[in-house]
Amino acid sequence: MSSVAIKTSEIFEKNYNAPTKIVVNQGGTRSGKTYSLLQLIIVLALSEKGKVFTIVRKSLPSLKMTAMRDFIEILTNMNLYDEKYHNKSEHIYRLNGNIIEFVSLDQPQKKRGARRHYLFCNEANELTWEDFFQLLVRTTDKIYLDYNPSDDFHWIYDRLLTRDDVTFIKSTYLDNPFLDYSIVEEIERLQSTDEDYWRIYGLGERGQSKATIFTFMEEEIPEQAKFLSYGMDFGFTNDPTTLVGVYHHDNNIFAKELLYETNLTNRDISEKLKALGIDRRAEIFADSAEPKSIEELYRMGWNIKPTKKGADSINAGIDMLKRYKLHITGANFVKEMRNYKWVEDKNGKLLNKPIDAFNHAIDALRYATYNKLSRPNYGRYAVR
Repeated sequence: MSSVAIKTSEIFEKNYNAPTKIVVNQGGTRSGKTYSLLQLIIVLALSEKGKVFTIVRKSLPSLKMTAMRDFIEILTNMNLYDEKYHNKSEHIYRLNGNIIEFVSLDQPQKKRGARRHYLFCNEANELTWEDFFQLLVRTTDKIYLDYNPSDDFHWIYDRLLTRDDVTFIKSTYLDNPFLDYSIVEEIERLQSTDEDYWRIYGLGERGQSKATIFTFMEEEIPEQAKFLSYGMDFGFTNDPTTLVGVYHHDNNIFAKELLYETNLTNRDISEKLKALGIDRRAEIFADSAEPKSIEELYRMGWNIKPTKKGADSINAGIDMLKRYKLHITGANFVKEMRNYKWVEDKNGKLLNKPIDAFNHAIDALRYATYNKLSRPNYGRYAVR
């Protein structure tokens, strides 16, 4: 096939040169990520033969209005589109001896279809992990994903971006040199009208639900931080028993997950504390609704105390924590912080009441912090 001219952006080049099997494109609105990936699929199809390219989106109407329409536009602009190679009923286009198929996942059996060489998941955050996994294990060569990061918690973040065979590319509208100025103005208007939309759709950064109670950073405890106390929340069969070590420096609270385990008796808890090297002089504040457990652990030699009056107030503890910059470590702890949210009524209005879930390590943090920072002269023992 004779050479063809194509105008591309830097996003195209980054994806073209990505060395890993999986390439994840996170970007704001109109960053050109979808258009660039469709251009890439066409370029790859022009340089290879006998390959199957699958372009996927969750629903067929969305697929038709976005990726399918852009794909035909790109081919037309390159003087490559020929209707005789386009099977419109099957949503297949044949290019240079290759099959390019457009597949929606409205019907569950679609994702368990034949193998393919290349996969492009458009708006991948619409897919479930099961959707993606079934596609992943049937793709031999390369996988591209794109999405707007409007979700504050998603399998893309936890199951893909943590892998060592993934290239991560972030883009914004500033990476799209072909964007009309009027569109740029409209996007930049978000800076003064909607902070959340600006962060997600303008800056291409990961979203955070307005219902999420805490903002935090994942950061280890620095040497200069002073030990505050430990917090413990009791659980058993369904809920874990948790232990959190809490430290304080200036306007910062550093908290570390030390224990997060179900089916622990009080004797088991004592053994866990020994194994962790917890100083028996160090204060441990625990839920005052469990006086028997507190007394048993106290008799085993631990400096464990019930939370003082006021510390059992969930909102008082939340108010205390929100006065500080929070730094968290521990996988379960981080998951709780991302998912701890205010209750929303049927109209989407936030109520001054947290959802009773994802709160076991957070409750331990609340006990430790409120019992110490609501009084002076805290922290006699800098136990690390």
